[in-house]
Amino acid sequence: MKLGDVINGYRIVTEPTNAGGGKCMWAFAERDGQEYFVKRFLDPKRPKPSSGPPNRSARIRLQACEEFEARHRHIMKALQPDQAGGGNLVLAQDFFCESSTYYKVTERIDTSNMDSPHTLGAREKSILLKTLGQSLRQLHDIDVVHGDLKPDNVLVQKQTVFHTAKLIDFDDAHLSGNPPAYEEVAGDALYGSPEWQRYVRGEEGTGPQMLTTASDVFALGLLTHLYLTGALPTFPDSYGSPADAVNDGVALEFDPRLAPGMGVLISRMCSAVPGARPGAGAFVNALNPSTCELRTRTDERRTARSEPGPEPSGGRSRLRTNLAGSEPSAGSGGDPRRRPDAERRSRVRINWS
Repeated sequence: MKLGDVINGYRIVTEPTNAGGGKCMWAFAERDGQEYFVKRFLDPKRPKPSSGPPNRSARIRLQACEEFEARHRHIMKALQPDQAGGGNLVLAQDFFCESSTYYKVTERIDTSNMDSPHTLGAREKSILLKTLGQSLRQLHDIDVVHGDLKPDNVLVQKQTVFHTAKLIDFDDAHLSGNPPAYEEVAGDALYGSPEWQRYVRGEEGTGPQMLTTASDVFALGLLTHLYLTGALPTFPDSYGSPADAVNDGVALEFDPRLAPGMGVLISRMCSAVPGARPGAGAFVNALNPSTCELRTRTDERRTARSEPGPEPSGGRSRLRTNLAGSEPSAGSGGDPRRRPDAERRSRVRINWS
């Protein structure tokens, strides 16, 4: 793929690059007066036809390609760009193989994005989270798992007076309980669910049937905490991600300013047990301005007086430092993995610019 090439009718109009693209090259293209985003997959490569029967290596590669192609085409068939309620899903419009290489095409979209949703008001946050939750519910209702839910794959855009969320990058989507093999499954280490972490490590007892729509709900719980407070739930520095901590039986620490109902909801969404997590529909139904409101210290003290219980832990949460308006220092236990601006970039983040 080079500048000026015409691939299946798409004329490449920018220099291809793999910046932020992972195992892909990408470029912008035009066809019939419309602008598109074209992604060229570097892997798998379809074996070229031979005059004789294919050897064992070619058969293995061909099987991998057929599985790759079937998964992408199935997701495309299940998620049509013009289907009702699909306006906040940025879906592939074309997928094809030319020579031995696979390509995927989406429309070139408005790439404006808000980097700090936690600065919105409670009503605006509830609307933003509802649009994200409704997109996930639409996927989950047809047993499709997004598979890579994280901030890089959510466009926060202002529509009229409110902000909404557009969900992008369905390259890692799969049917619930039917992901790619653990050597091939993709995702994000920071936002991945506990069962996803165990699956990619090939741990015994965690088969593909464990990777269901509940895995997306775990990531949605983390995103909700991030969008409401500006940071992820905290966990000990000895763990690389929330899922690592949860898998070891360590409870995540949630921001005490969360409304009581929201704190309980996020805690359930981040449960170690997939079946204990609420569905995307229940999440949407629980959202309103009051549940998205952050309490003041006065509110916390009032709640503590009216609801006696065990004393809180004496350890200071890193969230308190981070939410005071400055980045946590290394001495305070801060970790750049917790900061939104330090997270691994999505392979299609470049479609935003």
